Amino acid sequence: MLVSIQTKAQGDLLLYPKRIVFDGSKRSQTLNLANTGKDTGRYLVSVVQVKMKGDGGFENISQPDSGQHFADKYFRFFPRNVVLAPGEAQSIKIQLVNTNELEPGEYRSHIYFRAEDVKKPLGEKETVTDTSAISVKVVAVFGISIPVIIRVGESTTQVTLTDVSFQWSKDSVPALKVNFNRSGNMSVYGDISVDHISSEGKTTRIGVAKGMALYTPNTVRHFNLILDNKTGVDFHKGKLRIAYTTQPDAKSIKMAETELELK
Repeated sequence: MLVSIQTKAQGDLLLYPKRIVFDGSKRSQTLNLANTGKDTGRYLVSVVQVKMKGDGGFENISQPDSGQHFADKYFRFFPRNVVLAPGEAQSIKIQLVNTNELEPGEYRSHIYFRAEDVKKPLGEKETVTDTSAISVKVVAVFGISIPVIIRVGESTTQVTLTDVSFQWSKDSVPALKVNFNRSGNMSVYGDISVDHISSEGKTTRIGVAKGMALYTPNTVRHFNLILDNKTGVDFHKGKLRIAYTTQPDAKSIKMAETELELK
């Protein structure tokens, strides 16, 4: 659930930034939390291990896949329990440890925030209006995680775009399918843009997807993108140009690009 290029949110908890990357001499970083809701929130902070599936979904795991390296032994963070009043913000400090043990490559684990029910103060009781009725209290519990990535050595990663196809959905909505292929020793993360180029050379932006990741050790991610059908472009003529670039907060670099002729 992305609310901006740099912010991640779920429920009433806002996180900034949405990923922590150590790839240089910096030994510590700060993760900022904010409660945007109307009630006090309590969050337990822990570490989980996650694998990415071919469609971009995630699955919790306890053992790394072949070629995957967990990062949790090489960083620490505090506090591990956060209580935020409405509108209140707090920082979590993340520090590297034991990095002299690391071999070249990429290491990743995820910091996980789990919402906990805030207990009522002692002496405060809930009002019971009908003692003969059966009462069921349903409490929604949510969790949100962000990756902590440690990179050692130079990146050898490259990205290519293949199996690109255009199609119309049953609701006459234009959509693009494309496979992202990663090779090398590190993950990739960036923004997707799709432009329609008419037969006369006019370029129109018809699709954007921000924050598309392909984590190690995965080598392929299947991606579907709904295109804008309100721009007046003719999807039966011209061509589509698909580009994958690093985000603007870093030095914007084009990682991959391809074109698809429309028929």
